[in-house]
Amino acid sequence: MRALLIPLALAGFCQAAQAGDISSAYTDLDWKKDCVTYAQAAEGDGDWASLVCSGYRGYPVLVSYDDARESVYYGFPSDDMTAVWESFTAFNGSGPKVEWRIETNGDVAVPFATIHRRSVSNPEDEKKSIEVLVVAKVAQPEEHQGCTIGLVLATGNAQANDLARKLADEKAKTFACGKDKREVIGDVPAFGRVDN
Repeated sequence: MRALLIPLALAGFCQAAQAGDISSAYTDLDWKKDCVTYAQAAEGDGDWASLVCSGYRGYPVLVSYDDARESVYYGFPSDDMTAVWESFTAFNGSGPKVEWRIETNGDVAVPFATIHRRSVSNPEDEKKSIEVLVVAKVAQPEEHQGCTIGLVLATGNAQANDLARKLADEKAKTFACGKDKREVIGDVPAFGRVDN
């Protein structure tokens, strides 16, 4: 009987190993230290800029800034970045830390999702911002499919980080950008494509 249990236990271990271990890694996002501006408004042409920033192990973070609103893209972009502009309609800014959700299989660690805090202006009280965790799918080198998969209200929500991680782990890898509907947890400010 024991001889039979050992192969079964090993088979179960191998199946668990194939699923991959999921963990978090954190990177800084400081426009002055971690980013390079590759396009910006000429004098008299508004207030916008496009930056590429260091992310997790070669995965870039692209920040597009326009009229005090930010669109952030994680991973490897397609040729046309205008199609992936996503932001809050209210003025907003991204936090200084990005949490990357990483799946590790053996020696290979692949970031598949990010969780990034954003501060959004509050129309009811200009002195207080609304904190939201933006959960995004990371665009892979061969797929170029990155987008926001969910929004979690962080203001007044002690479970926000856990909810965001659960959302990232369960939905990001299979989420179809442009087809699947993002999940919203809490009363978050309006978010979507913004054409200024």
